[in-house]
Amino acid sequence: MPHKSKLLNRNFLVEQISELIEQARQQIQRNVNSVVVQTYWQIGYLIVEDEQQGKARAEYGKAQLQQLSEQLTERFGKGFDVRNLRNMRAFYQIYPIRNALRSELRWAHYCVFVFN
Repeated sequence: MPHKSKLLNRNFLVEQISELIEQARQQIQRNVNSVVVQTYWQIGYLIVEDEQQGKARAEYGKAQLQQLSEQLTERFGKGFDVRNLRNMRAFYQIYPIRNALRSELRWAHYCVFVFN
């Protein structure tokens, strides 16, 4: 049977390693959330730029968003339906200055605050 101090040291080691893993997971999640928000902002920007092409108002029909949705969904799967693309467009229009985005907020937060 292992000596009691070795068991205590091993438990302490497990706790230290566990804490490191938890911290890493939290940091990864924050980074992923930040990248998602930035990506959706960029998508909104690209849609607005494509819609308006330098004009003050857009002449973008529902068919274009539907077609874009179908192509993106085919390529990347869920998450790119017309409603989400409209939300991404609105997100950019509400926050046209990228630096105004808050890194601690997730896309879901923006959806709740902005789109409801």
